[in-house]
Amino acid sequence: MTSTDQLASWIAEEDAINERLNAGPGPGVARPEQIAGKTGLEMMQAMLRAEIPYAAIAKTLHFQLIEVGLGKAVFQGTPRAEHLNPMGGIHGGWFATLLDSALGCAVHTMMPVGRAYTTAELGVNLVKGLTPKVQRVRAEGKVIHCGRQLATAEARLVGADGTLYAHATTTCLVFEMPGR
Repeated sequence: MTSTDQLASWIAEEDAINERLNAGPGPGVARPEQIAGKTGLEMMQAMLRAEIPYAAIAKTLHFQLIEVGLGKAVFQGTPRAEHLNPMGGIHGGWFATLLDSALGCAVHTMMPVGRAYTTAELGVNLVKGLTPKVQRVRAEGKVIHCGRQLATAEARLVGADGTLYAHATTTCLVFEMPGR
């Protein structure tokens, strides 16, 4: 598949997901009764099906969840002019937020009912500059290890042509949800 075909495929997939998300509850925080008894993977799948709200940061920074599976989460982002730093490149914070979302949500898919996580460490390596000329990028997060107290994951930020723009790792603390 050519990079032009890959980009068209990514945009078509994004459009279909956007249509579903726009018909759902929109950005926000799920109510406790909406997620009661669900594993992390079930919560992420419900979010992707627009049954529960998605994170507002995704709307703010123009990225969205595209795919989830056990130990995996993929987000797609649109680098825009409002994400530029004073030198004309996409701000590193945008890279970091997109990668952190893929990393954290990949870990989230591994959480059993009653367990949660929080990011303890995030390491990001930007390896190539990015501008709005690149129409879409994908952050693909994968869990490396998930134990009772710690989880680790890695992610790559790539363009439709396969160009690597950044890669990241995380260490997350895993804990029992309060009140359980």
